[in-house]
Amino acid sequence: MPLANDALKAPAAPLWKSWQHRPLAVGLLLLAGLAALLARDDRRMAVLLLLGAALGITLYHAAFGFTGAYRRLITERDTRGVQAQLVMLGAATLLFAPVLAAGSVFGREVAGAIAPVGWQVAAGAFLFGIGMQLGNGCGSGTLFTLGGGSTRMLATLAAFVAGSFWASLDMGWWQALPSWPPIALGAVFGWPLGVALQIAFLLVLWLGLKRWGKPVLKNTANAGAAGGRRIILSGPWPLPAGGLALAGLNFMTLLIAGHPWSITWAFTLWGAKIAMLLGWNPESSAFWQGDFQQAALQGGVLDDITSVMDIGLLVGALCAAALAGRFAPRLHIPLRSLVAAILGGLLMGYGARIAFGCNVGAFFSGVASTSLHGWLWIAAALPGTWIGIKLRPWFRLPNQGQPAGRHAPCSCKKSHRDPTKVESSQPSEDRP
Repeated sequence: MPLANDALKAPAAPLWKSWQHRPLAVGLLLLAGLAALLARDDRRMAVLLLLGAALGITLYHAAFGFTGAYRRLITERDTRGVQAQLVMLGAATLLFAPVLAAGSVFGREVAGAIAPVGWQVAAGAFLFGIGMQLGNGCGSGTLFTLGGGSTRMLATLAAFVAGSFWASLDMGWWQALPSWPPIALGAVFGWPLGVALQIAFLLVLWLGLKRWGKPVLKNTANAGAAGGRRIILSGPWPLPAGGLALAGLNFMTLLIAGHPWSITWAFTLWGAKIAMLLGWNPESSAFWQGDFQQAALQGGVLDDITSVMDIGLLVGALCAAALAGRFAPRLHIPLRSLVAAILGGLLMGYGARIAFGCNVGAFFSGVASTSLHGWLWIAAALPGTWIGIKLRPWFRLPNQGQPAGRHAPCSCKKSHRDPTKVESSQPSEDRP
């Protein structure tokens, strides 16, 4: 008994000893170098890079994945992940409303993520729902798990880029389908009533999920074992805290960029730039004749806001993984898993482009802007998710994941020496 008491009284190891210093140094140097490069021309872009990094850290430490949350909702009736998303949406709606109602902030125009409501949104979201279950990550999930060390996500991202560019070539056909003009509750009912209606609906959904969901045993193994500073720097963060942080960071994106957070436009642009290097002529596509698209093609990748924030998200997730002591890339990828990653990436890329965004740009930012296309997106994505879940076993992808918002236990020192032997150390939306 005295030995046990002495062990309980023993001081915790210094926080820095649990960090992986080499990947952390690489991440910090990348952020510093890119921020300095961007600040020479536009300090705002440097701030957006760091904002992207903060998003990557938040997503990683909170394990805030949309894909895993929907899968647990359907397969286990674990509603915690989706409930955290509803909290995030409610907070973002309240933050967005005054700024969008004013139409400008700090002398700069701002606009919400508002798009037409039509068949192309429904079709794109449905395809995306299938794809994110096969790819094992959504738009943001692909980036933060790749940054966290998942080599499988390289295949998903490459296919995501290809699918996004492919869809851009077909946009004329999709835009010819029946649709309604953009509908925002704030514009239709006035912002006070529109926001009140949306918050009430979110509250009803939250209460309904709480009542319907199955009780889940909480992981209390490390409760009280780490101080607040240790948890903030190394994680894991509670899901609701992650959702609130994401809402705040999306609001900051709106203030600084002039539009809400988005992910997948950058993938479309990267695909087009690669196609140009291979000889593709942008004049052959009506989509790429728009003023915005032309400017993006003529500019560099670091001139594009979404690209800069995506790069920041990747590097931020790398830093978060190193702080958590969990950066352990594994080169071996089973063939079926690789095929699923590629197929999932193609479906997500194609679906996101025609649906005006992914779970972030269309759903999160769209709903926060009170746009009905955001609600249509999630209504169509969930059936696609169900199909994707049914397809996962064929690719030998498990449907039972770790509890939401928690890191799986692992022996970090051993995994760093031989990461090929430690499957549980690989990041995913279930298990960052």
